[in-house]
Amino acid sequence: MNCMATLKHIASKNSDYSAAETYLVYQHDEFSGKKILDEQSRPKLRESYILDTLECGEASFAMACLLASRKYDKNNHPDDIKSHQYIISFDPRDATENGLTMEKAQALGLNFCKENFPGHSAIVCTHPDGHNHSGNIHVHIVIGSIRTREVERKPYMQKPRDWREGMKHSSTAQTMRHLRVEVMELCEGAGLYQIDLLNGSKERVSEAEYWARRRGQQKLDLANAALTVAGQQPRQKKFETVKVACRGEAPPFAAQTARSLKSPTGAFVASQTRTLRKQISSVLYRATSFEDFSDRLLQQYGIAVKESRGCLSYLPAGRTKFIRAKHLGDKFDKAAVLSTLQANTERKPKAQFKQDAIGKLIDIQSRMTEGKGIGYKRWLTKHNLKVMAQTVNLLQEKNLTDEDALNQRIAELETKYHDALAVVKDLEGRMKANKELRYHVAAYASTKNIAQQFKTAKRPAAFEELHRAELTAYRAAAVYFKANDITKLPSPKKLEAEYAQLASEKAKFYEQYKEAKEELLKLKTAKQNVASFFREEEPAQHER
Repeated sequence: MNCMATLKHIASKNSDYSAAETYLVYQHDEFSGKKILDEQSRPKLRESYILDTLECGEASFAMACLLASRKYDKNNHPDDIKSHQYIISFDPRDATENGLTMEKAQALGLNFCKENFPGHSAIVCTHPDGHNHSGNIHVHIVIGSIRTREVERKPYMQKPRDWREGMKHSSTAQTMRHLRVEVMELCEGAGLYQIDLLNGSKERVSEAEYWARRRGQQKLDLANAALTVAGQQPRQKKFETVKVACRGEAPPFAAQTARSLKSPTGAFVASQTRTLRKQISSVLYRATSFEDFSDRLLQQYGIAVKESRGCLSYLPAGRTKFIRAKHLGDKFDKAAVLSTLQANTERKPKAQFKQDAIGKLIDIQSRMTEGKGIGYKRWLTKHNLKVMAQTVNLLQEKNLTDEDALNQRIAELETKYHDALAVVKDLEGRMKANKELRYHVAAYASTKNIAQQFKTAKRPAAFEELHRAELTAYRAAAVYFKANDITKLPSPKKLEAEYAQLASEKAKFYEQYKEAKEELLKLKTAKQNVASFFREEEPAQHER
C-alpha cells in the first residue's frame, strides 16, 4: 500500500447506521471483519482512537441518519447507499518528522469534513495505525448519505444534489477530484508529506488487489508451515496476484511489437499524451489565473501554452509543434480551463491575493536565458500586453483612474460584501430553524395517534418494534418542543408563509452579496495587475 497521504472512498448500503461507529470503536479481525472478543466474550475496544460527531444535534449518528431517512422518505430500498466513508491516511514519517499527532490529525479531519460535507451528519474518527501496521495515522470520515440542510453553493458543486436539502451525496469523479485536491492542499498547509493524488502512481494497487494479496499470503504461509513440519521445502514464499505477475518482464515478442509501433506520431499518442494530460491537470486544479496556469506549466514541466483563434495549444518540452487542446480532451480547451481557474479563484481567494499570481508579467529576459527562441519571446510579450489592456479597460469603465479611487471602491465593496453576507447567514439560520420546526410539527401530527395507541397496547414491545420509526419521530418532536419551550404548536400554513418571506429576503441580499463579490475580485485583480506590471517593468527597462 502507498505510504504517503492517500484518500479512499467506501460506499455502504448497510441500513444499520450504528455499524460504522461500532467498527471505528471496537477491534475487528482484518480478514473476516468480525469483532474481536475478550476472555468474557465481550467486544474489545480499540487501544487508541479519537471520535467526534458533526451535525447530529442531540442524537447519535445512527439516530440522526434514521431520522433523516424518515423525514425525506429515502433509503428505503436495500440497494440504496445509506452512508459514505472517506479515509485520509497520512505518511508514517509525518508522526516522527513533521509532528503529526492523533489530536492534530483529528482537527484536520474535522475541518476537512466541515468544509467538504456541510449539511451531512458525520462521524470523524482518528486511528494511530492501519492494517499494514506501518504506523500511519489515518482519519475516518463517515457521513450520512442525505443532506439535512441547504448549504451555500461553492464553485466545485456542479448539481443541485451538492447543496440542496434532502438530496443524497454522490461520490462522482468530479467530487473525488475535488477531494483529492483538498487533501493535497491540506497536507501542504500542515507541512506533511504528500503525493500527486490527481495523477496517481504506477505502483498503486486497488483495495481488492491489496486484500487479495493479504489473504493469499496468509494462506501461503499456512501451507508453507505445514510443508515445513512435514519436512518438505516450500517452493514459493511470496504470494502474487495475477495482476502483479503480469507486471513482470515482458516476453521478447512484446518488446519487438513495441519497437514496431514507434513512429513519430504513434509514439507520442501512445505514451506522451497521457503524461501531458496528467501534467496539465496537476497544474490546472491549483492555478488561480491563466497567467498563473501558464507560469506553473512552464516552470514545473517546461510546457508552453498559447491561445490562437479562441483555442488553446500546448508545446511540451522536446517538441517543435504545438498540440491543440481538442486532441487532449474537452477539459483542456479554453472554455473549460477558464471555468476551472475561475472556480479555483472563488474557492481560495485569499491564497490568490497573497500569491500575487493573477496578471503576473513574465520576465522575458529570464526566460530567454533558459534557451527559448525569438518566437517564444514575441508570444510572451503579446500575452502580457493583452492582460494589461484588459486591466486598463476595466478601470476606465469603472472610472477608477487613480489609486485612491480604486482603494476607496474596494473598501466600499468589502463593506457591502460582508454586510450582505451577514444578512444572508442570519436569514439562512432562521430558515433552517423554520424548516426544522415545520418538520417536527408535521411529524408530531402524523404520529400522535400511534403514540396514543402505544400507551394502551397489550404488547408494548411488539407494538414498538412494529412502529419504531413513527415512535422515534414522535419522541424526537416532543424533545424538540420541550428544548425550545414550545407549548402551542404554530400553524403549518403560517410557517410556510414565513419561510417564503425569508427565502425572498435571502434571494435579494444574496444577489447583492454575489454582485459585490464579483466586482471585488475583479478590482483586486486589477490592482495586483497594475502593481505587478510596474514592479516587473522597471527592472526590464534598466536591463535595456
